[in-house]
Amino acid sequence: MEWFGAGEYELARQVLQRGIAACYLIAFLSAINQFPALLGERGLLPVPRFVSRVRFRQSPSIFHWRYSDRMLLVLAWCGTLLAASVVVGLPQIGPPWLPMVVFLLLWAGYLSIVNVGQTFYGFGWESLLVESGFVVAFLGSNEVAPPIVVIFFIRWLVFRLEFGAGMIKMRGGTEWRDLTALMYHHETQPMPNPVSAFAHRLPAWFHRGEVLGSHFAQLVVPFFLFAPQPVASVAALVIILTQLWLVFTGNFAWLNWITIVLAFAAVDDATVRAVFGRPALPAADNSNPMWWMILVLAVTAFLLVLSYRPLLNLFSKHQLMNASFNRYHLVNAYGAFGTVTKERFEVIVEGSRADEPNGEAAWVEYEFRGKPGDVQRMPPQIAPYHLRLDWLMWFLALGSPDTGWFEAFLVRLLEGDRRTLRMLRHNPFPDAPPQWIRARVFLYRFTTRAEQRTTGDRWVRIEVGDLVRPASLSSSRR
Repeated sequence: MEWFGAGEYELARQVLQRGIAACYLIAFLSAINQFPALLGERGLLPVPRFVSRVRFRQSPSIFHWRYSDRMLLVLAWCGTLLAASVVVGLPQIGPPWLPMVVFLLLWAGYLSIVNVGQTFYGFGWESLLVESGFVVAFLGSNEVAPPIVVIFFIRWLVFRLEFGAGMIKMRGGTEWRDLTALMYHHETQPMPNPVSAFAHRLPAWFHRGEVLGSHFAQLVVPFFLFAPQPVASVAALVIILTQLWLVFTGNFAWLNWITIVLAFAAVDDATVRAVFGRPALPAADNSNPMWWMILVLAVTAFLLVLSYRPLLNLFSKHQLMNASFNRYHLVNAYGAFGTVTKERFEVIVEGSRADEPNGEAAWVEYEFRGKPGDVQRMPPQIAPYHLRLDWLMWFLALGSPDTGWFEAFLVRLLEGDRRTLRMLRHNPFPDAPPQWIRARVFLYRFTTRAEQRTTGDRWVRIEVGDLVRPASLSSSRR
């Protein structure tokens, strides 16, 4: 069955396997650094409490058997080491089942984390990483040619990711249809980066061009991923370039990076050779063991059956965004920013050691690692790392009704909890925790170039009101 092997996609396979593994490595490191404080035994939303009320059948995870912070760290460190082995190419030099087993272990391990991660893991790129790891598991090793059916299924994944995002925008706010969305987005996105202010200050005609380019890349280009070469490679290049612009101007965890990696499924070695004048990588033997072909074809057929509901969702008037249709996060629906907020609100958390929170009390701000706070601080580059607490603070400022984690967060600050404080940029109360805590809402906007030259500030902020009035440990426990 010569058609089964796609030896002309060796570069694509190497990029896909190593790139997805690199995203897993970042995701597991994120879990090591953040999961215990957010979801651990004494976390803001403890996993033991979650698994006591949610059954394994609803949300499969190894932590239904038992959870401890030590067990979580063992799982995450094992995932980190396995992912690193793929990044350097070790499993790929073995038989085709070896990288398959490694990726399925990564998939199962991270699925166990996502399925108990609650709101801290409720992002579309979590499901995207889980699905990608499962599919890439069946690309085989260097001993066999990449299966063409898997290459095309990954293109179908990119199609759902891009076209789904485009349709969400067209069905969303009018700002996408009147081409004004990017006049606001660079300033109001969840976590701006060092270039966001520059991008925001670009002229209106440029922002309209950005929106048109986005519509073209997401609503037109994805169809050409299935075209003959070199058209499919050109379509992949357009997607890669648009994703690089998003990388350059914002912090969206590994979403843009994993999309770039997945787009390489449409790039063949012949096109690379035509552009650069030399082979991308030595082509693999097109022969494949019969057992391997049967396994890959069976898995692909299973994934195609699961594609039915996501396909209907793409063309539904009530399109779901970032939705999983099964508990294993396989063949999901994607899309983001159907509407763009036109004003930026930030929740500023402050503590005081005063005996009473009256007008004479001195309040000190807690500074987060990524989200805006200090008006003079340049927004940092965080992505592809994911600061989960900072992202939820953005949703909180938008009026999210999911506030249980935030109430627990304020209590942990009053207790001086070390793990929680390590989630922040610095602890303004290093000697002892504050007596009082409060949260205020501010309206933020980027300074103009003239304002920045005069004041040195990067933001202008205006107080809007209180989100949480001054509270102490005694009042929070009533």
